[in-house]
Formats: sequence, structure tokens, C-alpha cells
Amino acid sequence: MSLIINTFYSNKEIFLRELISNASDALDKIRYESLTDPSKLDSGKALKISIIPDVHDHTLTIVDTGIGMTKVDLVNHLGTIARSGTKAFMEALQAGADISMIGQFGVGFYSAYLVAEKVTVITKHNDDEQYAWESSAGGTFTVRLDKGEPLGRGTKVILFLKEDQLEYLEDVRLKEVVHKHSQFIGYPITLFVEYEHQKELSDEEEEEYSGDKPKVGDTGSEKEKRKGDQQKKRTIKERVIVPEELNKTKPIWTRNPDDITNEEYGEFYKSLTNDWEDHLAVKHFAVEGQLEFRALLYIPRRAPLDLFENRKRKNIKLYVRRVFIMEDCEVLVPEYLNFMRGVVDSEDLPLNISREMLQQTKILKAIRKNLVKKCLELFAELAEDKESYTVFYEQFSKNIKLGLHNDTQNHQKLTELLRYYTSASMDEMVSLKDYCERMKESQKLIYYLAGENLEQVANSVFVEKLCKCGLEVIYMTEPIDEYCMARLKTFEGKACFSVAKAGLELPETEEEKAMLEEKKAKLENLCKVIKKRLESRIEEVAVSNRLVTSPCCIVTSSYGWTANMERILKAQTLKYCSTMDYMSTKKHLEINPDDAIIEILRQKVETDENDRAVKDLVVLLYETALLSSGFTMENPQIHANRIYKMIRLGLGIDEPTQASSPAVYKKTVSAQHEEASKMEEVD
Repeated sequence: MSLIINTFYSNKEIFLRELISNASDALDKIRYESLTDPSKLDSGKALKISIIPDVHDHTLTIVDTGIGMTKVDLVNHLGTIARSGTKAFMEALQAGADISMIGQFGVGFYSAYLVAEKVTVITKHNDDEQYAWESSAGGTFTVRLDKGEPLGRGTKVILFLKEDQLEYLEDVRLKEVVHKHSQFIGYPITLFVEYEHQKELSDEEEEEYSGDKPKVGDTGSEKEKRKGDQQKKRTIKERVIVPEELNKTKPIWTRNPDDITNEEYGEFYKSLTNDWEDHLAVKHFAVEGQLEFRALLYIPRRAPLDLFENRKRKNIKLYVRRVFIMEDCEVLVPEYLNFMRGVVDSEDLPLNISREMLQQTKILKAIRKNLVKKCLELFAELAEDKESYTVFYEQFSKNIKLGLHNDTQNHQKLTELLRYYTSASMDEMVSLKDYCERMKESQKLIYYLAGENLEQVANSVFVEKLCKCGLEVIYMTEPIDEYCMARLKTFEGKACFSVAKAGLELPETEEEKAMLEEKKAKLENLCKVIKKRLESRIEEVAVSNRLVTSPCCIVTSSYGWTANMERILKAQTLKYCSTMDYMSTKKHLEINPDDAIIEILRQKVETDENDRAVKDLVVLLYETALLSSGFTMENPQIHANRIYKMIRLGLGIDEPTQASSPAVYKKTVSAQHEEASKMEEVD
């Protein structure tokens, strides 16, 4: 017995769930039989469950007016450990029976011994006498005729609680357990709570209580005095037992969706989640066939502040025939849907097993697959209403993108849910499908740029030529966007390309291509000089057609990190390490052949490629391009000193001497000299 109990149940409060579930099954059974024979209910019309705690006797009693048990039932179902009607019932079902698996006491009954040292079951079936079964789980039990208070019909389970389990006599604890596990049972569950209240005694009760009777020889004045004293009534503490119904919230998911109003859905959502705001959208559906379950899923209007914290979510509750089983959201839906709220009620999952075993069932995996499918359908329906979808996307866009990164099976559906601002749509977010419909005929790529915020990417050097040519660029401002695009790669046959990377292809005519080749030939020598000067920092120098007003920019190779990705990974200190530096060093410098600065540098190089001023300007251009392209500098102070030097030259101010500089400045100057000497080694 101990082995069975502790194998199946790790949480002691489960005993109440199991006993209430058994009571509900017994009520279902008598109700089912009364459909063909109404006289079955003559022994009691009311179908209900009562919970009666007795603090003085340390007993907890659960009473139902269900079908009850005969003497044979008591011996077969309670007297033999793990002997349940479930197997026989399933065999009957396979043979063609059309009855539900209800009214059977099985392993669930033995959970009572988690908290009780002795259990007494008093039961009355319409076809038998009233019997009492009793056992202390020591290997023996007794069955006898019961001559006590007649039940009429039904079962009374009396638990004699262990000394360390008396918490289950407290009304607050009982309400908590019933609300958690059994609040949607279809029959009223009544808890009989004992209260103390102050009672004011009447004149007669006052005389009896105080023993104040008229005395022989009392004068009239003494009687009046005693009467005046009694005007101040005496009160005493009195104990009363008050019934409280615990499951007033009805399971609306069992009803037809056409019969439920939006107000009812809203009321149920608030009672389920304790949210003060209305839900944003709801999906109510039933799955029938080999797998049967009903579900009610809600999208909240606001994301919780701790949405992505590493803790278990308890947003979706799993019920089996309206009996609560678990609320582990991660088992029912993937991580990216952890914001969904609701309930799932299955007809197929067995009740009398532990949650750990439940997680491994194929049925649960099938339920999870269906829930994901319905969630995505709900999102697609919500997308038809721009206003509502805007609210949803502002709160849960990161979840959709996380799903795109992790859920390969629903990759296409999640991609269609993405929305972004673009260079042609700064006021309203558009889908990738809308973007593709607006693409020019000559455009072969989907252009995008990821950055820290919308203003930064809109003013980036990488989009200058694209915007001038009327090519639309998608702006991405969330850190997860870079990961998503690495998974997305293509959409509707169009490849996605980051304009911050090398190899940008723009729609060009043959004449424009020939002109660019001429410019490359003209600047070939300058590119070699720059490459030689910056050899330790860049991989390649190229003439670019992506720039309009900027003299140069820095891009990364096709498989390297963009500046934005490098910034994100550096912030994740545990993921960024020296072994990943290779990805961040593949930088290409692209120069603008039409810029005046580049033309002057070309002329100076043609005159004297070893000119010191040219070398200094090349370094300054590189460091400035590094910043404008979104990268961080290893030693920004050196760059700042170069800028200060230029300012002093422009203002005619002499350089400060090392003797008059503080120690910190001396250290910076020496570092600058060391850096300059390293650069000279290239010459």
C-alpha cells in the first residue's frame, strides 16, 4: 500500500482531488442511469458533494449522493489493492459499450491514506443494504451492515487524519485545494464551515444563564434595580456551522461557443487569471476523433514584466473531465507561447496517475501539437484587425520571433505574422508579404538592416543609396531580429540580405556597371595604400556603390557578425569569448568613389603614397567609419586625441607638453605613441 501511494502521488493534497473526483463519477453514474429509469432518483433527488471537517474528532468527511456501492463492490473495489473497474470498463468499451468510465473507485481512493491513518466508508446502493467498510491500510479490512444514520443513497468517506495532517481541517486550506483542483466539477461542492459569533441573550436565556430568580422578601425597589441592571444585555460566543458552495464558477468551455457572449468570456478570463484588464482575443474549440479534448485559450492584453524569466509558467491549466491535473505551461505549449492563458479539458488522459508519468504520454504530445496549431490560427485571425494586431504585436513580437527561431515545424506561419517598419513605411508596420508585393521588378533581394533603434537604422550610412534609388529597406530594432533572419534566409523565393554586409547587389544597368568598373580601376592604387596602412584591422578595401554622402563605411563578410550582432553578443558576456573573435574581425572598408575626400586622397597618393598626412587621414577615416557603421572602438581615447589634435590645429593652439600633463594623460599619450609605432611597422 505504501509503495502504491508514494509511487503515484508526490503531493499529499491530491487525496482531496481524487475523492471528489470519485464522488463526481458516482454522481455521473446515477444521473446516467436515471435517464432510462427516473425512479433511480427516488432515494434522493439532489446530486451534490459535501465536505465536513470536524476539528474536535480530527476527521474529514466527504459525502456524495451518487450511485453508492453494494457489499460486493466494497470487497472488490476497496478490499483489493489496485483492483479497479477501469480495466473491465475499457474492455467493455472496446466491445461496443457506449458508457463512460465513471462511478468506479480505483487507485485514487488509496490516496486517502496519504493523510489518514484510518478510513471508514459508509455507502448505500439502491439495490442493497447500507454497509460500512473500514481499514487502517494494514492488510486487513472489515465490512459490516451499518445501523447508523441512513444515507438514502450515496457514499460517505470518513478520514481519521494523522496528527501531522490536521491542516486539512482548516477551512482556508480546504478552500484552496478545492479551488485549485476541483472548482469546475459539474456538481455543487459544499464545505460546512464552523464559525464563532457573538450572541445576545434574551431575558429568559439571561435568567437561565445567570441563575437570577426572584428571592423571597424582595422589595419593589430591589426588583426595579435588578431590572435596570439587566437592560445591558449579556452576550456569549456561539459556534454555528455554515454551508459554503466552493465551485460557483462554471466551466464555460463545455458549452457551445455560439451560446456564450463576450461578457461571459471576459468574466471567466478574469476569474481564471485575476487580471484586471479584459482579454485581447479568445479561441474556444473542441477536438474530436481519436483524441478528444476541449480548450479555451486567451491572449492577454498586456505582457507580464517577467515574461522571459527562467521560471515555470502556470498559465494553461490541464483538466481531465473537469478535474484539475496540472498547470505546467511548458508541457502544454512551447516556450514562445508561454504568455497564452486558458484551460484544456481532456477526455482521454487517465486520472489516477502522477503528473510525472502524465508528461510522457503520447496523448499529451498530441494535445500540445493541436494547441500550437490553434494558437497560430488565433494570431492569424487577429492579424485581420490591424488595430488589435498592433496591440498584440507591441506586447508579444519577441515571442513570435522566438518561435520563428525555435519552431521549425511552424516556420512559414510564424513568418507571416512578422511586422516591421521600413524606409517606405515609418508610420505603420508592414508584413513581409506586403514588402514583397511592393518590390521593384528588377529587385531580387529582401533588404534589411538591424540596429539599436529606429532612428539609428533610418539614418545609417548603409541605406543611403538604397533609399535614393527607391528600394525599400526593412528596419529591425530588436536584438532577436538578427537571430530570426539567420533562420529565415528566404521568403517567397526571395533571399534576405543584410545591407550591413559585403556583397550588396543593387539593380543596375549595363552602363552603370561599366562606369563603376572604371572608378574601381581609377582608385585601385588608393585601395592598395589603404589596405597596407590598415592591414591588421581590415580584410579588404573595395570601391562601393552603396554610398551617397558618406566617404566610406565598414561592412562585414557574408558569414561574419554585423556591428549590431557584435554589440548584442558582447552584452551577453557568457556567450562572447576569445574563440569567437574570428567572427568579429572580418571587416571590409568600402569607399565612395564620388566623394571629394576620397578624390583628394587619391591625388595625394598619386603624388606621394608615403605621405605621413595621408596615413594619418586614412586611420582617422577608418576610425570614424567604424563609429558611423555601428562598431565599438577598442581604445576610443586614441581616436578622441586625434580629433582634439585637429581642433587645436584649426584654432592655432600648441600641443600640450608631457611635463605639464597629469599622470593619467601621460599614460594615454604613451599608449598613443605605442599605437602609432605599431602602425609604422607596416610602412
